[in-house]
Amino acid sequence: MSESLFTIAVHAGRPEEGNPSIPSVPGIDLAVSYRASDAATLHAMLGGDAPGFSYSRYGSPTNAALEMALCQMEGAAVARACASGMAAVHLALLLTGLQAGDTLLVAQDSYGATFALVDTIMRRMGVCPVFVDATNRATLAAALAEHRPRALILEPISNPLLRLCDVSAAARLCHEHDVQLVVDATFATPYLLRPLELGADIVLHSLTKYLAGHDDVLGGIVLAGESYVTELRNLTILTGGLLDPHAAYLALRGLRTLPLRMREHCRNAVEVANWLVEQPGVAQVYYPGLSSHPQHHLMRQLLPNGAGGMVAFDLVQANEAAVLRFLDALQMILPVTTLGGVASQILYPACSSHRSLSVERRHALGIGDGLLRLSVGIEDAVDIQADLSRGFAAAAKE
Repeated sequence: MSESLFTIAVHAGRPEEGNPSIPSVPGIDLAVSYRASDAATLHAMLGGDAPGFSYSRYGSPTNAALEMALCQMEGAAVARACASGMAAVHLALLLTGLQAGDTLLVAQDSYGATFALVDTIMRRMGVCPVFVDATNRATLAAALAEHRPRALILEPISNPLLRLCDVSAAARLCHEHDVQLVVDATFATPYLLRPLELGADIVLHSLTKYLAGHDDVLGGIVLAGESYVTELRNLTILTGGLLDPHAAYLALRGLRTLPLRMREHCRNAVEVANWLVEQPGVAQVYYPGLSSHPQHHLMRQLLPNGAGGMVAFDLVQANEAAVLRFLDALQMILPVTTLGGVASQILYPACSSHRSLSVERRHALGIGDGLLRLSVGIEDAVDIQADLSRGFAAAAKE
């Protein structure tokens, strides 16, 4: 098959030959259990020693089609679709072999729910999380040498301030210290970045966001290399958090247009970000695609296809009341707790993605009381700007 991601997205995961009537689109297989030709074959399938399906907690044809497609897009040997993005985060961390007494390095710019997961549940399991500035190579190297963690988890484009981590550099540092690198590439998608090719060990995505792309799927996916095949299978069987076949079908359908959508998200985001810089109601814009961004040079190296579709900005009126007036004035942009859909979506991190953090912790991370995170959709950029203008006018009213 062509190496073009556009072609892979359209054709990967289609039904293979083997019967006289091959459907052009994978079906939704709702079976819970499957018969085999004989008992010995069933036994082999249950043990993972033979291909095929035996019980839906072990996998299903619909899920397998989605997983196969994303393996091709990411260059992975194995993938497992999960019931949510956070289920994927949890599964990816378990896949590293974390156990009581281990240290886990966590990029301090991580998604709020990831931060909360490792700081509560993983800590209660006896894992010691250490938060580190993964954007600073010297700081990261020192933390790896000092703490000798089991793994490091980071986001190449952080949520919500869009700080960049150099995945190649992080992978080299991790492997010097025999540390596994887990990358949450939700904001990047395979269109912008393929972390396994840069040395990452495990990659995860929230399917809910750009991959499915239409706000009708809740899911996640974990992808890894050949050495993880058996353990990933075993963990998903035991934890039982596989994606429902209906959702897998919708996610695969959305995946077909991922490169087209991402191209438009990126184009619009650049235009909107440059426009925001000029607005009197904006105190600061966070977007690595801006030439003024301190990591713009790294962005050009790390993300040659674009800086992504996410833009964040601070209102001049940096308080909750002004933010709420801004959100209520919007007529087209959706004030919702998600991102990556075809429609533009906006979120107030202080009350949503990072509400589990204390005010002091949020502020220390640079997430102020006037920060808004905008997922730039594929509408006409002029219409997005017009709607934002309504918000700025409302926010300015006392």
